[in-house]
Amino acid sequence: MNVGQPIFAQLMDFAPRYEFRRCVERYRGDYKIQRFSCWDQFLTMAFAQLTYRESLRDIEACLRARSTKLYHMGIRSRVSRNTLAHANQVRDWRIYADFAQVLIKTARELYANEPFGVDLMHAIYALDSTVVDLCLSLFPWAQFRRRKSAVKLHTLLDLRGNIPTVVIITGGSVHDARIMDELIWEAGAVYLLDRGYLHFRRLFRIHQSGAFFVTRSRQRLDCQRHCSAPVDKQTGLRCDQIISLNNRVPRRDYPERLRRIGYVDPDTRKRLVFLTNNTLLSAFTIAETYRCRWQVELFFRWIKQHLRIKSFYGTSENAVKTQIWTALSVYLLVAIIKKRLNLNRSLFSILQILSVSLFEKIPIQQALAVFTSEETDLDYSNQLMLFN
Repeated sequence: MNVGQPIFAQLMDFAPRYEFRRCVERYRGDYKIQRFSCWDQFLTMAFAQLTYRESLRDIEACLRARSTKLYHMGIRSRVSRNTLAHANQVRDWRIYADFAQVLIKTARELYANEPFGVDLMHAIYALDSTVVDLCLSLFPWAQFRRRKSAVKLHTLLDLRGNIPTVVIITGGSVHDARIMDELIWEAGAVYLLDRGYLHFRRLFRIHQSGAFFVTRSRQRLDCQRHCSAPVDKQTGLRCDQIISLNNRVPRRDYPERLRRIGYVDPDTRKRLVFLTNNTLLSAFTIAETYRCRWQVELFFRWIKQHLRIKSFYGTSENAVKTQIWTALSVYLLVAIIKKRLNLNRSLFSILQILSVSLFEKIPIQQALAVFTSEETDLDYSNQLMLFN
């Protein structure tokens, strides 16, 4: 790595340029493009994410003020808001989606042995979605309700490192359970689902693929108990039963038996009832595992707070998806450098330092190093923390 480069260029050295070119060639992104290539577009959008730029005019003004340093940052073309707006509108968003998948593979390999709170050898995922509200007059293609537009980010999160393995962007009206038809279930893995994914035909597909699921039960589930196992009520458990469904339609969709676990949360005293097809793990382990599903909610809140995915630089569907995938790529890049450089910092802290030092020509390890013990004791209690 050339330590004489700006920190932004050193950060982008962790992005595999060869893989990016393959993504561009796959969709002919640079066809008849003489200036402002797809790589220039990606670098500009990544810069906007890292420095919290609010608009295209803001991006243009900031980069033109440092025009003498753009070449060393890797941006080979002059950046203007019209050129960037046109690129976001017409260049296929799948280029950046495919490149994000390359980064996802790298990040998952780095965090493969990361602990997540429960001692399990299984791969464990949390599936959920979040809604990004949009203005109906500006984004009519994403109409959600009568006077509202929105897009949904359906995310399958690997809890070992909080890495989004699958992200599907749809209109806000698409029901969560429909996304289950587009996923490939990994045999032996555990999938944590909230009550919105309680669809027995789709859950049976998970069971048939050799994977396990843990989900919340309905309040009134028509079922028949076949047997019960003893539980330690001091741990919060209330029951551990093997059941079958009574109602004709659910029984046709899920003909096998299920495991039903009752649990009282010791913090909120709320009673929870879980359904799972896993009969090997203890009831308490399953209850504790489902508690980890909250990590996907923290992930959504974190990216909305620290990345630019709530307001957009363009109004077309292509521009919105390009910006979201670029934001996720930046998230993954920062996660990758944290692991490869063995940084003892939170992801929030790394982003804050990068946002004010991208033009500095010092080694990135030096910029992100923890110099004093006082620095690691800063209170970020009002911030959502990932990668502690």
